[in-house]
Amino acid sequence: MKLNRPARPPHSETIIALIDVVFFLLVFFMLIGRMDATAPFDVRPATAVTGRDMPAGGITLAVSATGELALDGETIARSALPSALSALLADDPALRLRINAHRSAELRNVLPLVAQGEALGFTDVVLVVTPETEG
Repeated sequence: MKLNRPARPPHSETIIALIDVVFFLLVFFMLIGRMDATAPFDVRPATAVTGRDMPAGGITLAVSATGELALDGETIARSALPSALSALLADDPALRLRINAHRSAELRNVLPLVAQGEALGFTDVVLVVTPETEG
C-alpha cells in the first residue's frame, strides 16, 4: 500500500514579507539620507530687501533685454565700461553702483557686471528689482 502525500500549497507568503522589508528599508534610507550636496561650511543665501526706498546717490548702469548697456542714461560699449567706471570711482571712492536690468535680460549679461564693479573697487553694488505684485 502506497500512501500519497497531499500536495503542499505554494509559499507565496515569504516573498510578500521580503517585499515589505525591502520597501521599509527603501523608505528608511530615503528619510535619513541627504538628497542635496552640502557645502563643508555654513552657507546662508542672500535675502532680498523689498519695501525700502532705493538708496540715493551713485550711478545707474542699465542693461537692456538684449544686453546693451547704458551708464547714467548714455549708451556705452561693454569694452569701454571698465575705464568709465574707474574714472567715476576715482572722483568719488564711496560711489554706489546701481545695476538696473530688464526682466528678460540673461544672467550672463548681468552677473559679470556685478563682479566687474566689485573688482574695480565699488563697495556698494545694488541690484534693482521689482517685487511681484499680489493679485
